Amino acid sequence: MNATEAGLPLGDGPLRGLVVIDVTRVVAGPYCTMMLADLGATVIKVENPAEPDYVRTFPPFVEGENGRASAFFAQYNRHKLSVSLNLKTGEGQALLRKLVGQADMLVENFRPGTMAKLGLDYEALKDENPGLVYVSISGFGQTGPHSLRPAYDNSAQATGGLWSFNGEKGRPPVRVGTIIGDLSASFYAAIAALAAVMHARQTGEGQLVDVAQQDSVVTLTEHAVVNFTVDHVVAQPLGNDHPFVRPYGQFACKDGFVFFGAYTDKFWREACRIFGEPDLIADTEIDTMEKRFDPQVYEHHVAPVVRRWCADRTKAELEEMAGDLIPLTPIKTMAEVVQDPHLGVREMFVPVVMDGVPVTVFGSPMKLSKTPVRAAGIAPAFGEHNATVFGGWAGLSAGDLERLRAQGVI
Repeated sequence: MNATEAGLPLGDGPLRGLVVIDVTRVVAGPYCTMMLADLGATVIKVENPAEPDYVRTFPPFVEGENGRASAFFAQYNRHKLSVSLNLKTGEGQALLRKLVGQADMLVENFRPGTMAKLGLDYEALKDENPGLVYVSISGFGQTGPHSLRPAYDNSAQATGGLWSFNGEKGRPPVRVGTIIGDLSASFYAAIAALAAVMHARQTGEGQLVDVAQQDSVVTLTEHAVVNFTVDHVVAQPLGNDHPFVRPYGQFACKDGFVFFGAYTDKFWREACRIFGEPDLIADTEIDTMEKRFDPQVYEHHVAPVVRRWCADRTKAELEEMAGDLIPLTPIKTMAEVVQDPHLGVREMFVPVVMDGVPVTVFGSPMKLSKTPVRAAGIAPAFGEHNATVFGGWAGLSAGDLERLRAQGVI
């Protein structure tokens, strides 16, 4: 029985009809499946009846129709169906197998070995569904000597190298100010999962998709890998400076800070004109990009000029002067970002209803001309769709559902 025949809700978008079993929690996993749901997949979120997804208790909160509800949960779980299922029970495992037999994909983010102990790893489930795409997101991956280690986002930032060179020059390193390990792993998992789905639809053959947070962070280190492998230079914190591109960083202005990045010869010439100093274009000490990249030349002859240009002007004035001519942008607070009219046109802030209350969350950066992404939507209440999924789709009777509920299986 397919999703349509069973009355399983279908999304709108290019992934309409793709059914995903989501056995993930927190962010590394839920964000992956949310992106799939935004693109039209039907995502069934599985939560333990005794221990729902932790982020249902994460702030900030809104007062919903049934009490306090997490806006953080809403941001990463829109469009999903929610079922409660105890995978530590035999009947719970059997019911998940039944769902997997009808699904296209399963996504999980437990520590490697956890799903195997439950008899629900890829090797166990591929017999239920040979075309199953099984996505595993973990801290260190399914293979390697560190695969069983517990991990959080900070673990990935630390072991992937990113933490070591983020922060102010000459001071201890600072973690990146967001959960970049969780987020990047979610991005890679979504991309790899869709590639695996294409392969499955062409061949009928599913596969295991293994994405590690540490691996994902390594790919975000830009220059650091090749600087070491080629020149044996170990990346260090540089604050707001770039390792070699100059001017390209943060500059103080009258009411905050801006990013100034007019480092190419074309942009530098334009900046000199905009700020009323065209004579600098012909200054033989700084007239080429190569000269401006030199640390001593930059510090003594370029940086003072840019600092002077910015110091007595506001962010808005500088942004207006730069216009479409040079890369100069205000460093915006989150209040300014949420109120940014350009982002409003781009629909980057949308309402998601959580327990009857609309919460403004970030939208989707994916813009498809023929099959628009849906971002605004509803986040599910815990176990809200048990009857729809277990009854309508999996075929359990009302009596079965009541018995499993009484036994703590659902």
